Amino acid sequence: MKVISIAAIATALLGLIHSAAAQDAPKAITIATEGAYAPWNFTTADGKLDGFEVDLANDLCGRMKIECKIVAQDWDGMIPALTVGKFDVIMASMFITEKRLKVIDFTQPYAVDPSGFAVAKDSELGKLGVSSQRFKLEDQPATQAEIDKLKPLLKGKIIGVQAATANLEFLKKYFSDVAEIREYKTTEQHDLDLAAGRIDALFAQQTALAATLSKPEYGDYTLAGPGFVGGFFGLGSGAGIRKEDAKLKEMFNGAIDAAIADGTIKTLSLKWLKSDVTPVK
Repeated sequence: MKVISIAAIATALLGLIHSAAAQDAPKAITIATEGAYAPWNFTTADGKLDGFEVDLANDLCGRMKIECKIVAQDWDGMIPALTVGKFDVIMASMFITEKRLKVIDFTQPYAVDPSGFAVAKDSELGKLGVSSQRFKLEDQPATQAEIDKLKPLLKGKIIGVQAATANLEFLKKYFSDVAEIREYKTTEQHDLDLAAGRIDALFAQQTALAATLSKPEYGDYTLAGPGFVGGFFGLGSGAGIRKEDAKLKEMFNGAIDAAIADGTIKTLSLKWLKSDVTPVK
């Protein structure tokens, strides 16, 4: 019995040591972004990562006084790669949703940006133009009423959307009965298909769509309709972190608080996104 007791105590102590070590403030971390979601994150012609989230990541790391390496990771493998330790943090315009929170943890949101449609200017929806209205999916009667207005305008259309996203879940729930939903691995791919006329509309975050439509080849297209938040889109975009990395989450939350308070997130979002996506406390 003594042997068992000593072994049990040793195991418990080892667990405590590992737990304490896991909570130590890290001196260096690796942050993953997609590198293909301009202007939030993208890869320049010379192979460097840039954009709103890259600048913000560097700012947060400076506040936390830790060394950060930023790497590119394909969107569809991002969460599995985080959980197996390929990197430590995700900053890739990833919505904080209940589904994802079952697998990983998140910081508080560092940005809230509605999702919406981009369509041809001469289409029925395009003629209405973009609205400043935002509909929270939790407000089901108001959201459904707006969806019912949009459905006839998108009937028979092909809507492009990035795969494995909240945007795809939204379209499947509300528009799969009237439109063809075409999934793409990256937003760059669906942007090209829109320019080539192979699809009729895009659905993504409005700031990302605005950046796409600012290019000369998209002169015949416009943002149209309202923006949607909440529900599938969760609390906004946050940094994804493994559940056991509580200390790292605490450090990021403190840095995000400071970046909100001193206007850094506003400044960076206006620079890159041409819109203030600072979360409202």
